[in-house]
Amino acid sequence: MLAVHLESKKVGLRNAPRPSPKQGFALIRLLQAGICNTDIELLRGYNGFRGTPGHEFVGEVIGGSRPLIGRRVVGEININCSRCSWCRRGLGRHCPHRAVLGIVRHPGAFAEFFSLPEQNLHVVPEGIPIPHAVFVEPLAAACEILEQVPIREGSQVAVLGDGKLGLLVAQVLQARGARVHLFGRHRHKLRIAEKQGVAVDVRGTRLPSAAYDYVVEATGSRDGVSHALGMVRPRGTVVLKSTLHEAIRLDAAPVVVNEVTLIGSRCGPFAPALELLAAGRINVADMISDSFSLAQAPAAFRRAQQKGVLKVLLCDNNHSFPG
Repeated sequence: MLAVHLESKKVGLRNAPRPSPKQGFALIRLLQAGICNTDIELLRGYNGFRGTPGHEFVGEVIGGSRPLIGRRVVGEININCSRCSWCRRGLGRHCPHRAVLGIVRHPGAFAEFFSLPEQNLHVVPEGIPIPHAVFVEPLAAACEILEQVPIREGSQVAVLGDGKLGLLVAQVLQARGARVHLFGRHRHKLRIAEKQGVAVDVRGTRLPSAAYDYVVEATGSRDGVSHALGMVRPRGTVVLKSTLHEAIRLDAAPVVVNEVTLIGSRCGPFAPALELLAAGRINVADMISDSFSLAQAPAAFRRAQQKGVLKVLLCDNNHSFPG
């Protein structure tokens, strides 16, 4: 089978053996997948990665339990042990023994075929187009904020960053009744959230000071945390969504003096993400910049790294799907 391979900061293609899933795992045929910022960081050498990346996907189950055969699915990316105290608490994403699809010790979805535990899979409702369902995993990460923070309806929330995750976060919080103000640097990206009723601002050198009870930092930049701390009110909450693979300097004095709560936020629940997509509450269609076949992966990665580009999709080599 054809598989994407990252090594030495290069994108290649390999003829790899088709997986032979063990008990409890499904064999999945790729329909479509999305290149995310983590995949680009892996290409650049994060954590010495070498192998097949990809964790945002829609696939068809072709091997496993009979009820799943032929179903379109998305999947949670953490492959946990199911036995430790974290797993027993339903927090397998923190299992110390976990593998992670396309990131840690498990080949990813940028291949014609791959495997995941059946317990990780969620069937995609018929009404959700395949390209839209690719966004379930990052959309679930946006939904995780509401699992962690009791943001009440009508609360004023600032979201910093108009990249893929920032746009999803802003739309999720707006859909759940918050009054969201999205700050970014790209007018064409901000319009995507603006269509869903989100108030938007093109960032200048100055940002509002101590103006919001909740601030979500999704800039992906080293300065994002300090900007967020400047915008939050005393006793407010800053949610950190950027995963930076470099050290940042943090002035802890404002956190202590203003009694600010800092919350890290990562993976999230798939069910509410699927519900939001099925209801048409999230504009993901405008977030698709381009699509390529799996065999065109090197060109797809180049495109994904171009300035202003949002989501680039990889399709299996026999099918293409309109954005």
